[in-house]
Amino acid sequence: MDGGGFQIILAAGLTRAPNDKQQLQPLIEQAKDNMDGMMPKRVSADSGYYSQDNVTYLVTQHIDGYEAAPRGRIPTAATVKERMARKLRTLRGKEIYGKRKGIVEPVFGQIKQVRGFRRFGLRGVERVRAEWELICLGHNLLKLFKCDWSPKMA
Repeated sequence: MDGGGFQIILAAGLTRAPNDKQQLQPLIEQAKDNMDGMMPKRVSADSGYYSQDNVTYLVTQHIDGYEAAPRGRIPTAATVKERMARKLRTLRGKEIYGKRKGIVEPVFGQIKQVRGFRRFGLRGVERVRAEWELICLGHNLLKLFKCDWSPKMA
């Protein structure tokens, strides 16, 4: 998960799963923990995260979700998936989901292209997960340094 327009990583994970359907809820909970209990107000996620359970979870957590879902005509008794697809076709939905191009995707580009991270040096899921978390930490520290951020004194 990414911290708005600042491109700060709020939660990071690594899995062997072929898609991210089971990762949305844990990432949001991790972001909540990392933000002292504050829940994100809005989440956009690509289609790999889409599932009816995830959309329902976002609704129950009062999070305005934007997850890519297949196109199609909306019937009168629309399902959760059909409502999400309709939401994404609205002007507001397109605008919000479109922000991923400038918020989330550049983070991966910066890590891969600018910092030259192309492959993990360690082996084993736990070690690779720790390596990824260090990569994300380094990314965040550079972002904070470049914007002249400093922690507030208690």
